[in-house]
Amino acid sequence: MKKLLIMLMVLVMALVPVACSSKTPSTQPTEQSGGQSSEGASGYDALKPVVLIGADNASMGAAAQLFGELVSKKVSEITGGKLTVEYYPNSQLGNDQELQSQMLAGDIDFVVCQTAQTVNFVPEVAIFDLPLVFAKYDAKTIDYALNKSPFFDKINEAYTAKNMRVMHYLQAATFRETTSNKKISTIDDFKNLKIRTMENQNHMAFWKALGAAPTPLPWSEVYVSLQQGLVDAQENATDTSAGANLQEVQKYLVLTHHILYCNQFLINNSKYESLDPLYQAALQQAVNEAAVEIEAKLATIDTENRQKLANGGIEVIELDNAFIDQMLEKAQGVYDSIGKAIGQEYVDTLQNALQNPQ
Repeated sequence: MKKLLIMLMVLVMALVPVACSSKTPSTQPTEQSGGQSSEGASGYDALKPVVLIGADNASMGAAAQLFGELVSKKVSEITGGKLTVEYYPNSQLGNDQELQSQMLAGDIDFVVCQTAQTVNFVPEVAIFDLPLVFAKYDAKTIDYALNKSPFFDKINEAYTAKNMRVMHYLQAATFRETTSNKKISTIDDFKNLKIRTMENQNHMAFWKALGAAPTPLPWSEVYVSLQQGLVDAQENATDTSAGANLQEVQKYLVLTHHILYCNQFLINNSKYESLDPLYQAALQQAVNEAAVEIEAKLATIDTENRQKLANGGIEVIELDNAFIDQMLEKAQGVYDSIGKAIGQEYVDTLQNALQNPQ
């Protein structure tokens, strides 16, 4: 009997390490494709699949569409299909203001759009309406100021207070330009120019300061309005103008450089915070990688679209520094009113970041 008990004790002691080892996962990562460890892969495997809904109001082939679609593709690849996007480009779900309203209501999750109409939701975004504020700087300097400097953190506080979060400002030191059926040779030629603008009070104030007659219209109505002479001109990035074939209804492209052509990746902040940190990181990685790819192409896209407009019969008019200075002088009141409305500290923080890049 005693011998039997000893044999049983030996058997139990032999089995204990086996049992323990079956409950203890290996801490050594296994190499995976793309450098991902098994720990990272199992992290996504442990999460429930999530589908985000994204949209833009851009013209076909414009930067916002390219950016949104590339982010959607990349985030699915990064997460192995666990975080995916249903993406609706080209105003399928509405214009910029409607899309941002839907995002705040939780009907869609993210929007890729320009900054102008965000001012209606986040007044501090009017900082981007300062005429010609970015005109003297290159893309690298502007990228630092907008995405990597203290200005980015400060402006995001204003977004998150309204349940939005900006994840990136996409730009390449290209600008909103002016197309017109009236030739602009002197500052006085802006007088009484009927120009379509976005529904943005600061944009309209700038054109009024030049003596023009700004007229906000939905983008979908611009081509017909130009064709029928209801307005004389419009202002937009060259990819938007070329994508809408405005060379068919406009005579001149005036390189006014008045507003930075900048698309923002906006997400509903409650939705963002509801995502697992792994998904948050994957989305930011997708945004960053897509931005690098698209921004590298934007200057070329701008040049190609200028050429497309010129090939369609539009005359390109370049403005010299003296002309730009005249525009700035007339627009000084817009600088004063924006600084007063949103707080001069926003203006100072942006200008400091532009003047002192790290």
